[in-house]
Amino acid sequence: MRSAASTLPASLVAGFHTGRELAVPADPSRPLVIVAGMGGSAIAADLARGVVEAETSVALVVSRSPALPRAVGPSSHVILVSYSGNTWETVQSYETAGRLGARRTVVTSGGSLAERAHRDGVPLLVIPPNIPQPRSAVGHLLGGILGMLDAWFPESNEARVGRVAAHVERHIAAYGRPSGPAARLAEKIGDRLPFVYAESSFLALARRWKTQFEENTKRVAAFDEVPELLHNAIVGWDATGRREASRYAALLLEWSEERPPIRQSLRYLERLLRSRGVRVLPVPLEAEDRLEALVSGIALGDYVSLFLADRRHVDPFPVDAIRRLKAAIGTPSDPGN
Repeated sequence: MRSAASTLPASLVAGFHTGRELAVPADPSRPLVIVAGMGGSAIAADLARGVVEAETSVALVVSRSPALPRAVGPSSHVILVSYSGNTWETVQSYETAGRLGARRTVVTSGGSLAERAHRDGVPLLVIPPNIPQPRSAVGHLLGGILGMLDAWFPESNEARVGRVAAHVERHIAAYGRPSGPAARLAEKIGDRLPFVYAESSFLALARRWKTQFEENTKRVAAFDEVPELLHNAIVGWDATGRREASRYAALLLEWSEERPPIRQSLRYLERLLRSRGVRVLPVPLEAEDRLEALVSGIALGDYVSLFLADRRHVDPFPVDAIRRLKAAIGTPSDPGN
């Protein structure tokens, strides 16, 4: 899993160049793009949305369900993402999008989705099939989606993606060290239950950290967004006693270019959590470029989760609970959507 984490910069570049070959034409009259996927495949679309919606006119909707939004029709573009190509929810979304007349693009390493795309003449972005776990394919998937939507940006991201990859390569050299920032963060989290918080446009990054904690370290985690949590979650924190709060760690992912109101909100949250006895761990995302902050944040979170797995003496590779689920329920029948 460490080897897979180290390939993030190269896979981002490779995915971007492959995605550009299947570019979605920039059409101001059709700004809605739906990405259907589950788990690690869907998180790549969430991560892309943080950049796409901040810098283009595209409304990027992520569908984590076999049922597509009712707005999907002939004017829609649906991107079906499944690393294995056999995720039943995504396969059903593929068929539904076809029946509704939507334009489709498939992103997968093979499986049923690739077979159907070949059968139907649907554009297909092929991800390398030898990636150890679907969650490790995030660079290829994120790069591929950004490549497909590159025409919507004010200027091409080709040089930008290469620059970001080179910078993140250097970050990873530090993240992987036993005395580096990822290892230090893991030590400070310890056995505490981690809550990962970020500003709304980086919410997917917080979610990625949360899911990496769950899958790599086999422990429960949570995530939430600022400023939304200031309208609800702070009530719960305010009522939390010090003994209970000592069991929690709050990681505040903060981009260095955040707007002043967001910074003020994060500082208020930090003071409240500290006053209750929560272990608060600010995680600065130092980068002038939003994409670099996002990708370096992915890399840092991955390495933190791997150092936490070391601490817990668990193998980050297997996800036996998911395997047992699939064995128990098989592939549900199409509900008719």
